[in-house]
Amino acid sequence: MTAHEALEIELKYDLNAGASVPDLTVLDAVQSVTGPVVEHLDATYYDTDALDLAGNKITLRRREGGHDEGWHLKRPATSAGPGRREMQVGLETAADPFSEVLVPTELTDHVQVHVRGRRLSPIATISTVRRITELHDSAGQVLAVLCEDSVATQSLLPGGHAQTWNEWELELVAGDEKLLKAADKVLRSSGARTASSASKLARAIGPTPTGSDSTRHGGKKSAAKKLSALELVIAELAEHRDHLIAQDPLVRVDAPDSVHQMRVATRRARSVLRSFPEVLHGDVIGHLEGELKHLAGILGDARDAEVQLERNRHLLEGESAPATIIAALVDDQIRTCGSTVEVVLDYLRSTRYYNLLNELDSTVAEPQPGPDSDLTATKALDEAVARSAKRVRKAQRKLEGLTVESAEWIEQLHTIRKRAKQLRYTTDSADRLGTDKYRKIAKQAKQEQAALGDFHDAEVSREHLAQLAGGSGISVADAFVYGRLDAREQAAAQIAMREYLKAKSRL
Repeated sequence: MTAHEALEIELKYDLNAGASVPDLTVLDAVQSVTGPVVEHLDATYYDTDALDLAGNKITLRRREGGHDEGWHLKRPATSAGPGRREMQVGLETAADPFSEVLVPTELTDHVQVHVRGRRLSPIATISTVRRITELHDSAGQVLAVLCEDSVATQSLLPGGHAQTWNEWELELVAGDEKLLKAADKVLRSSGARTASSASKLARAIGPTPTGSDSTRHGGKKSAAKKLSALELVIAELAEHRDHLIAQDPLVRVDAPDSVHQMRVATRRARSVLRSFPEVLHGDVIGHLEGELKHLAGILGDARDAEVQLERNRHLLEGESAPATIIAALVDDQIRTCGSTVEVVLDYLRSTRYYNLLNELDSTVAEPQPGPDSDLTATKALDEAVARSAKRVRKAQRKLEGLTVESAEWIEQLHTIRKRAKQLRYTTDSADRLGTDKYRKIAKQAKQEQAALGDFHDAEVSREHLAQLAGGSGISVADAFVYGRLDAREQAAAQIAMREYLKAKSRL
């Protein structure tokens, strides 16, 4: 069964003694109310022994009774806006074979980046008697729902205990923030007050460990604080780790651009380690950098296949290509994309990947300092940019001694592109220090990288076209079309090279 996700926007209240539901038709938008309808809800909540879900403000439950019984996964909204994302599947869905309980795979895939193969088990039971009142507009549309809940919980954690309380929840349906604000004022005047806990589960089990928090390692911009090199590196590493973690569930559901974004996060995390090689202990950098490289390679294969498919489709626009060429450039490439994504998904389910995430977490939380850890962030960045720029210049000098358009020449351009990208990533760390000292260098590096990226993509495409055109059984007509496509890619490569030469500088 397919999981359905919606944004849940609600207000939650504790109640003063003697509080009673007011007349909500006093609200301008509300024409009538219906109910209350009574439901009896019995839910079991699941998490790891370390409460990895709760620590990341995620709840996973199996609930029987009510109009929406089933498995529910609640996660923070993807933006800074209000509400939470709630995903639901039925009780009869297929289970995750790696879970101790029968948790649906449709939901566990979205939280494996936090669970990381650890077992999910019951941590609390919550029984609720719910009285539901619907607020309608003049057309009969449901604007919001008020739930009067009598709650009984039992924590299943060591030392856990039972609790009972009453609360109100007001959830938007078709209403807007204006209605929510007006209703909040009316409810508070009738004995409601801000809930002491964000959720029933939080109240049932008490304080939980806090998930990854990069802000304690320097924040996004800390010009007012004199960061050390170690603080800079850890803040950067934490930011890219968090971006990687955010993309994980999106990659698992094949969301657009998610593979690309996860690849960028992986490369940037690796770039931090390479740019500041003496800030962390060498053993840490060596192993972690190697694992990030491995992940970047797997993601790179999938991303390159996506790019090639997009390029092939663009090449065929306006062409009267025969079905054989469409099959080779589109249909076969779609299958290649599918197979490379499956390799990514296999890796994301592996112990090796979970170990990488754990190593990133431990490095951020408890870094092992290297010889340059006590340098100021400014000095460490100055040295890193100088090293990276020097590597770009060295690669450019080597290019000058190679035969133009030879295989070695083309490969050296690829090396320059990678080094220019490394330089750009390094200069990006200046944002955290609130300085634009490297803005010009960053701009030039980005221009060179972009131009050489276009050149590389065109050359890879030409190589692919040549392989297809040289295959056995190719008709003269097909060979002619392949030749025309190759000419277009050759022209694209020449344009990209002119752009590179224009942007090139002696960094």
